Amino acid sequence: MEETTYQNSVYLCGEMCSEAVYSHTIYGEGFYHFYLKVPRLSGKKDILPMTVSERLLDYYHVAQGDHFAVSGQLRSYNKKNPDHTNRLMVTVFVKDILKQEPADAARNPNEVELDGFICKQPVYRTTPLGREITDVLLAVNRAFHKSDYIPCIVWGRNAKFAGTLCVGSRLRLSGRLQSRDYEKLLPSGESVTRTAYEVSLNNLEQLR
Repeated sequence: MEETTYQNSVYLCGEMCSEAVYSHTIYGEGFYHFYLKVPRLSGKKDILPMTVSERLLDYYHVAQGDHFAVSGQLRSYNKKNPDHTNRLMVTVFVKDILKQEPADAARNPNEVELDGFICKQPVYRTTPLGREITDVLLAVNRAFHKSDYIPCIVWGRNAKFAGTLCVGSRLRLSGRLQSRDYEKLLPSGESVTRTAYEVSLNNLEQLR
């Protein structure tokens, strides 16, 4: 029986703002982590984690300070914390590094498209400033019976709609990947600053 996979695509333009650091090896192929600084219309910049094959790095010879675009997919994994709890991590699995052309200046530098299933009951809330927001955790299936779990946030009128959806609902989404710092209170009472990565949605469609 043929395995079904779902839409999971990311396109980002920005500056490589860290060195590539070795992460792991799979089937003899090494993979590295680095961060890409991607601008927002507001002038703020998102610092986003990339995972890339050593073969792509060797071919394109990119280095810290270079500007380029990447295309790939969002991937998730569990990271073990010092207190032995697990933390969901999100990264961009880079499939290609693209030379930026003049026409890219008019293109959205941060585009994400996903097709998946709600795997945790959405949480509707309002911010201290009164903005409506709903947190959605989306499971996106990929090959070899694996899934990636992508945190998403929905704003405004779409937030109310998303808050009524049930676990198992299939959605088609588009938006941008963003980074957000927050304070985490540890069991010891110490407060640490952590960074969350999530997709901020501008379009949401429920699939039947």
